[in-house]
Amino acid sequence: MTSPSASTLSSSRPAVIAFDLDGTLVDTAPDLLDTLDIILEVAGAPPLPREETRRMIGAGAKALVRRGLDAAGISVEPEAFEGLYARFLEHYADHIADSSRPFPGLIAALDELEARGHVLAVCTNKLEHLSRLLLDRLDLSSRFKVIAGADTFPVYKPDAGHLIGTVERAGGDVRRAVMVGDSMTDVLTAKNARVPVIVVPFGYTETPAEELGGDALIRHYDMLPETVDRLLAGG
Repeated sequence: MTSPSASTLSSSRPAVIAFDLDGTLVDTAPDLLDTLDIILEVAGAPPLPREETRRMIGAGAKALVRRGLDAAGISVEPEAFEGLYARFLEHYADHIADSSRPFPGLIAALDELEARGHVLAVCTNKLEHLSRLLLDRLDLSSRFKVIAGADTFPVYKPDAGHLIGTVERAGGDVRRAVMVGDSMTDVLTAKNARVPVIVVPFGYTETPAEELGGDALIRHYDMLPETVDRLLAGG
């Protein structure tokens, strides 16, 4: 009797579609940046232009606070920074879904992906408890078999281990996976894990989406299911 090959075992598993969160699944900028404005005020700085701070999102809350302070010309000692960061997390958790909403077409796209037998997961540099809190508030948590944040594994994006761990925890194999994201961090993560990546242009990135080097770009979520299946087929 011939044992099944690794490729056969891989192809028998459902494909895992791993999504970034901020700027990909949900437009979280309003609540993140309202919280950043409060932290800047506490630090003695005026709010920064939204077109500037929007591009600071994507590497996690601590990076957002640090980038905001740097852009405002505020230098603080490490202990003071940790205090501001803790205050950011506390306020943000209380207001995490005041204005944050899923991007247009997302729900229908998730429905269709599930109907096609795909497993959905989240791979984000947002802390896991905040990711779960946000998705709970938006009634989206049950859609995802795995929600893996910046602190779920010993490594985080763009380290390949974050995406690989997410896919494996979802019961999948990276040879049957697709990443969906909005930033260079997401593209690098996918490439490091040798997973095809779909880029969305409505998120938070300093580099135009067309220049990120993704395997595909979709301008609306109604394009997602067909694009996912094309990439899974090697197209």
